[in-house]
Amino acid sequence: MSSPETELSRLGWREWIALPDLNIPLIKAKIDTGARSSALHAFMVDPYKRGGSHWIMFAIHPYQNRTDIIVECHSPVHDRRVVSDSGGHRNRRYVIKTQLVVGQKIMVAELTLTNRDTMKFRMLLGRTAMRGHYVVDPQKSYLQGKPDFVTPLKQPE
Repeated sequence: MSSPETELSRLGWREWIALPDLNIPLIKAKIDTGARSSALHAFMVDPYKRGGSHWIMFAIHPYQNRTDIIVECHSPVHDRRVVSDSGGHRNRRYVIKTQLVVGQKIMVAELTLTNRDTMKFRMLLGRTAMRGHYVVDPQKSYLQGKPDFVTPLKQPE
């Protein structure tokens, strides 16, 4: 008899992720079971209204140690929440819901937007997004390989 854990895919402590809704083909993410929420690097954050709905425009440097490459992203605002960072500082962040591609699996997760320019990883995948999908092997890296970039399954209105 197999346990539910053995049926879940394994992640290393860092993995490659694609964000097709945001036109980000590849971003290196730290897998963090100590973090409840997932976070995505964002700067030049600018909320706006589109058709009566709240949207957010933000820019991202998708690659570590590279500020010369910028991707402009647009997404509906899912929520705004007070989040504590690893240093215990609390701040209010925009939350978006978007597709993630990890290996061959496509899933939808909530991501908080915050400036991670000073952090080693531009994205942090927290335990809420992983729950029911993955177990983490902290001794391994990139167990899922690089995802094939997929075009967005839904286009913004």
